[in-house]
Amino acid sequence: MKMQNVTILGSTGSIGQSTLDVIARHPEKFAVHALSANTRHDLMLEQCLKFRPKYAVMLDEESAGILREGVKRAGLETEVESGVMALEKIASSPDVDTVMAAIVGAAGMRPSLAAAMAGKRILLANKETLVMTGKLFIDAVRENGATLLPIDSEHNAIFQVLPRDVANRDGGVKRILLTASGGPFRTFAREALDHVTPDEACNHPNWSMGRKISVDSATMMNKGLEVIEAHWLFDAAPEQIKVVVHPESIIHSMVEYIDGSILAQLGNPDMRTPIAYALGFPDRIESGVGSLDLCRIAALHFEEPDYSRFPCLALAFEALEAGGAAPTILNAANEVAVQCFLDGKIRFPAIPNVISGTLDKLGAPRLNSLEEAFEIDRMARIAAREQIS
Repeated sequence: MKMQNVTILGSTGSIGQSTLDVIARHPEKFAVHALSANTRHDLMLEQCLKFRPKYAVMLDEESAGILREGVKRAGLETEVESGVMALEKIASSPDVDTVMAAIVGAAGMRPSLAAAMAGKRILLANKETLVMTGKLFIDAVRENGATLLPIDSEHNAIFQVLPRDVANRDGGVKRILLTASGGPFRTFAREALDHVTPDEACNHPNWSMGRKISVDSATMMNKGLEVIEAHWLFDAAPEQIKVVVHPESIIHSMVEYIDGSILAQLGNPDMRTPIAYALGFPDRIESGVGSLDLCRIAALHFEEPDYSRFPCLALAFEALEAGGAAPTILNAANEVAVQCFLDGKIRFPAIPNVISGTLDKLGAPRLNSLEEAFEIDRMARIAAREQIS
């Protein structure tokens, strides 16, 4: 494969750091063109010292100023910029081949869309881009000849076992089977959920993640958002997507074919595997992940999801069926509710109640632009806070 120039949006987060770890193993294949972060200027300076990017962008202007001084003292030639427009610039630069889109939240949407409109190879790790603006983004990818490679371990697994160059409805695909760990409360009695703490919700049994996404795993909203993403990534109807609880997180997802075959992708729970697959695609490259010892694991378990215990998962399916801006509203209300739970303002079982009430109030308006998506997101956050107050 030819040398790829890579921009990493969100380089100081866990996905960004794992991406740099894989890139460092293959200096003959990848060069870092640009890095971006929000406020972690200290870690960004370390990354600039090691990878010598042409650009470093901080979303926060004050952090950009501190980084600029550090870069100057170190004698680096890296240009430091700030703001959303700078993110769009490094995502769409003619010098860039591949963009890792790993900025969490709505802040990652504009540069991800800019990369799509510039026809880049996009490694998508930002959920909001597809959940909030799925059709807009997919249309931009198709119309501009961009390449979209999913980074979420579940979607990457599906991508690995789908037929090449064939849309799934033409390739004998019957169903997509998204695996879910079930989170930390999979075996809790329902009445016990009323008293769980934020720290308990963030104690995931298999993955080390941020607090918000850890709570999403505990409610299974994380899997619900992945259902919506799978719909757009693989052109799959809601009834073609099934969630299977798999506590060990060894099978990352499966695809069932019309001949009765089920193909699965297995591996240790380490995000460097899907990152390396996407970076090297269609080739495979070394990721730094250890071999999976099936004999030590010995047994794998599977369960149907309990929708009464995890109503957020059912709400995500309902939002996908409703279409329009319903997934945008779902995502915004969930973010508000989760933050209120983390702040001790509501109890864990109230999270789906806030989301449901917000969806009932706002319905499923049409969504025709990125600006409309941001406005509906704003309205949904206001409505969710009203539900709480």
